[in-house]
Amino acid sequence: MIVEQSKAIVAEVNKALIGKQEVVEQALMAIYAGGHILLEDVPGTGKTTLALALSKCLDLDYKRVQFTPDTMPSDITGFTMLNRKTGEFEFNWGAVNCNLLLGDEINRTSAKTQSALLEVMEELAVTVDGVSHPVPKPFICIATENPVGSAGTQPLPDSQIDRFMVRLSIGYPSTADQVNILKAKRYANPLDDIKAKISRDNLLEIQNFLGNVQVADTVLDYIVRLCEQTRDMELVELGVSPRGVIALTRMARACALIRERDFVSPEDVREVFKATCAHRLALKPQARIESVTAEDILDQVMEIVPAPSMGQVVGRAAR
Repeated sequence: MIVEQSKAIVAEVNKALIGKQEVVEQALMAIYAGGHILLEDVPGTGKTTLALALSKCLDLDYKRVQFTPDTMPSDITGFTMLNRKTGEFEFNWGAVNCNLLLGDEINRTSAKTQSALLEVMEELAVTVDGVSHPVPKPFICIATENPVGSAGTQPLPDSQIDRFMVRLSIGYPSTADQVNILKAKRYANPLDDIKAKISRDNLLEIQNFLGNVQVADTVLDYIVRLCEQTRDMELVELGVSPRGVIALTRMARACALIRERDFVSPEDVREVFKATCAHRLALKPQARIESVTAEDILDQVMEIVPAPSMGQVVGRAAR
């Protein structure tokens, strides 16, 4: 049932984001895993389109914040204000009072405003004037940033980057896909045709079911060794954190679920490894001099750390 629903969601989103099935699948995995998504790409590649299409397919309450230098933390979390009629202070929700929050160009606002998202991304609640207010469930934050050009931008702190389960890049479409995009845009906006394929309650059930996907001790050991190896690489200043280890495990479970299996294979781990861990690495200056990227480092890590065989996985799974 979940597999059929997932295929229907991916096919529906691909109506609006043509030719990007892999990115859509990884975004859906992150949502199933209860994580947040950082979309890093140049303008015009479909970052907002992806967020809108997912919100429609999953029947989620959607809000968007266009981050600018004058965006205030209270715009995100909310604020308390005196009600003159009752004489009492009342809480007024900010943009986080939704199921899917799109933070557009998150690196164009101040560090103080960026940090307003830290609590809600981890605790699913905001604290204003000493009072905690839980947000609706499910809650997903999809943030976008443009990696080209640094004028007027404020880099995300490492603590916030670590809270994004995955960092995805949509990339330019192929020539054939660009022709299909032009055909689709000729008469109408493809987003108008996106239909809900599951409900919010269905999504919560899938997120809760994820724990039933089994992970063998050998695969858990493989996940930990991969992440530990990132901390020992010569060009890495800061490796994958324990939060990253947990995120990789959840993403591997979601990958197995979409790939029609009730257990995680080493290939599931390898498939989501770079999307889950590349943004968590802090590289030394020497890496830039040598033109080595975080993805290059993770490719080396997967070559260094041997994966368990399927014989070591099947029949030895444990939740």
